Amino acid sequence: MKRTDPAPVFASLLKSARRIAAEHDVSAVILLADLPYDFKHVQSELKGVKLLVASHQPDVQQAVQEDEIPLISLLDEPHTRQVQLSQALLEAIADDLLQTGARIVALYAGFERDNVDSLSVISLSEHLAKLTTRDLQRLETQVPLQILRKVVDLAIEIGREGREGKSVGTMFVVGNHRKVMEMSHEQVHDPFRGYSRKERMISSPRVRESVKELAQIDGAFIISSDGCVMAAGRILDAPAEGLTLSKGLGARHWAAAAISKATKAIAAAVSESTGTVRVFQNGVVVLRIEPMDQAMKWQDVDIEPPNE
Repeated sequence: MKRTDPAPVFASLLKSARRIAAEHDVSAVILLADLPYDFKHVQSELKGVKLLVASHQPDVQQAVQEDEIPLISLLDEPHTRQVQLSQALLEAIADDLLQTGARIVALYAGFERDNVDSLSVISLSEHLAKLTTRDLQRLETQVPLQILRKVVDLAIEIGREGREGKSVGTMFVVGNHRKVMEMSHEQVHDPFRGYSRKERMISSPRVRESVKELAQIDGAFIISSDGCVMAAGRILDAPAEGLTLSKGLGARHWAAAAISKATKAIAAAVSESTGTVRVFQNGVVVLRIEPMDQAMKWQDVDIEPPNE
């Protein structure tokens, strides 16, 4: 395969990345690559600093694998560099290529596709603790954004804190609750049964604490679009047909994917082993949030609508 020679600016950035890595305890350099460089040469220029290459281009991925450099495969979708970089960081953590508290140097083409011209130093503990409202706004659902926030926040808290010193895995299904109830059955006596609707709202601190305590039981929490906990401990019966999930995901994630596809509800699954929260829509993972030592902060981003 024909390789592309690094441009002078790229070569200079490699030297800068090597110097910064030595001075600031950097764990790795992540290169967002759109062209098939000689990645062994790139690695040699970094003088022992670990190189990770992220790309959605098939020819680049092939070159990376041929050069035996760790590859982070990205989705072939139109995204900003910021979104691509965030995706690369999440994938690297999920594949145990990076730790959540690491500091990395990112190299990427910020202005022209064919020229690596930008360098960023990123602390993962800070970067991954911030999600923008757009992460949830892009979900095409009738569930109000504020309700999704509250459910996802609660799932993240459970994944990060566990309960009584133990890791906890659980699941939330939000929206279209009548159909979800039809496609599930009771595993244990529903602890929310008999309470008024006002006493079952997810916005209530008392209800949130109850959910954290009950997260230790098997089954899913079913939540209506307006944030009312309709049931807990429900076993989901949606068929897991036509689904494709990453290796290592267990029955909870398959059930979340299946119910989101069958009912158009949003499902959030908390991994017991890692605390990672995965949000499912239409049978696929649309958002993945890694557990952090500190609470996540939502960042409101105002976007001007495109010109008509």
